[in-house]
Amino acid sequence: GVIRTAVADLDRETQDRYEVVIRATDMAGQLGGLSGSTTVTIVVTDVNDNPPRFPQKMYQFSIVETAPVGTAIGRVKAEDSDVGENTDMTYQVKDEEGVEMFKVTTDSNTQEAVITVQKPLDYESKKVHTVVVEALNKFVDPRFVDLGTFRDQTIVRVSVLDVDEPPEFRPPSNLMEVQEDAHVGSVVGVVTALDPDTANHPVRYAIDRSTDAERIFDIDAKTGAIVTGKVLDRETAGWHNITVLAMEADNHSQVSRASLRIRILDVNDNPPELATPYEAAVCEDAKPGQLIQTISVVDRDEPQSGHRFYFTLAPEATNNHHFSLLDIQDNTAAVHTQRVGFNRQEQDVYLLPILVVDSGPPALSSTGTLTIRVCGCDSSGAIQSCNSTAYVVSATLSPGALIALLVCVLILVVLVLLILTLKRHHKSHLTSEDDEDMRDNVIKYNDEGGGEQDTEAYDMSALRSLYDFSEIKAGDGGGGPGEGGPGRNPASELHALPQWVQSPDLDFSVFRDYICRKVEQADEDLSVPPYDSFQTYAFEGSDSPVPSLSSINTWSSGSEQDFSYLGGWGPRFRQLAALYAGRRGEEDSEES
Repeated sequence: GVIRTAVADLDRETQDRYEVVIRATDMAGQLGGLSGSTTVTIVVTDVNDNPPRFPQKMYQFSIVETAPVGTAIGRVKAEDSDVGENTDMTYQVKDEEGVEMFKVTTDSNTQEAVITVQKPLDYESKKVHTVVVEALNKFVDPRFVDLGTFRDQTIVRVSVLDVDEPPEFRPPSNLMEVQEDAHVGSVVGVVTALDPDTANHPVRYAIDRSTDAERIFDIDAKTGAIVTGKVLDRETAGWHNITVLAMEADNHSQVSRASLRIRILDVNDNPPELATPYEAAVCEDAKPGQLIQTISVVDRDEPQSGHRFYFTLAPEATNNHHFSLLDIQDNTAAVHTQRVGFNRQEQDVYLLPILVVDSGPPALSSTGTLTIRVCGCDSSGAIQSCNSTAYVVSATLSPGALIALLVCVLILVVLVLLILTLKRHHKSHLTSEDDEDMRDNVIKYNDEGGGEQDTEAYDMSALRSLYDFSEIKAGDGGGGPGEGGPGRNPASELHALPQWVQSPDLDFSVFRDYICRKVEQADEDLSVPPYDSFQTYAFEGSDSPVPSLSSINTWSSGSEQDFSYLGGWGPRFRQLAALYAGRRGEEDSEES
């Protein structure tokens, strides 16, 4: 029952499965024997015996010239009749031009070749690119190598589309130099930009003012010549970084930028100066040739060959016999004494003018002054003091003296705090006394007034302007106080007292509001004790529904008060006694 192939080289791609009916017969197949049959399905498995083949020999794609590197141009795929891993393949670019400009990768899911940009394209340089793409099987069966090469090639043609591009700067050099003494309007350099498009539009130039806010430089819009707009100073700014813009004349949106560095070259325009305002000291017992001070200078310029300074005494100090100046040839100089000893009583300060010259060109010079003070020194030569101020202070405080000084400072601080505390306490005590209610205070005066007859002590007209002292007579208004009849008005006693007449033109709303606020505060404050007081205010309030409880405004004519005691008060109260004691007598006679 062994099944074998009847022909060689089965082709799975033509037929991948067979169904065979097998019959088995007993009795060796003789007549009269019994038999049985079954169907056998034979599946032909795949081997990698078919190479990949591109359906087309040429493919065409197009892409804009501004496409960035890595942009996918298109996909191509080679077909393989095999199945499974026998269809896995790889793609590659075979020609040199294609390898430089494009890159081919394999999509593992779809087995497609993905063509991408590997280098920026330029329509003006080359409009069409031809790429040879090759496909080959990843797994090759050695048994079928004699069938042929298991690879195939196709041509991919890439057309580059033109795009309106901004101008390009040529050459790309970004460094320029100019002397710092260049006049305004001097040319620093020229920048050039060209339109890469075939139309070759004219180009206009400008400077980005955010990089040159002070407008130190200008540029010619047509030629690209950069000129100075202000006076330059290397010592202030040695480098300038500006951005130059190039745009199409008829389309300013197409702009390209270029960074430009401008170096300011140095010119010897600053004289050398002494490094510091030097001050030196010399002992009174100094000997000739003794070194007093070493002088150095600074120069803001930076010559390419380096600094070289020369030192001499100024012409006005050529007759100087006290000090000498020695140029050490290393851009420093030394000042020495020339005489034996100095006297502070005769002269305590010497001014030595020093002339410093640089190497140029042109050579510049300046004069600096060295101040030399004559000071007293000890036996070792250490300076102790000078006439004006002590040159060296070597005194130090011992730990004990320092502690004593700190204790004194601490005591002073405590005393100041104590005094401030006492003053604050005293001030708060006075404030609390001032806040006490003045209604509890009884003030006594030992001065006795002159009465109504004393008209010299004060101006009576001031009182009469506020009060009305007229008395209302009884009956028809005639007669004295003793002539009242039975129909006398009981209110005459009230009107006999001084009455204040309110002027209709006065506005007492301020006082009224103030009193109302005080009443509300007193009503709301439960801690305030109920004081009894009588206060007179400069306005008349509204009528009260409750009758007055005061004895001053009483309507009763039968007062129980006895004013006879007023007669014993002396002559000064005689008029008062006559007014009240006399009125009391009249009332008694009327009752009788």
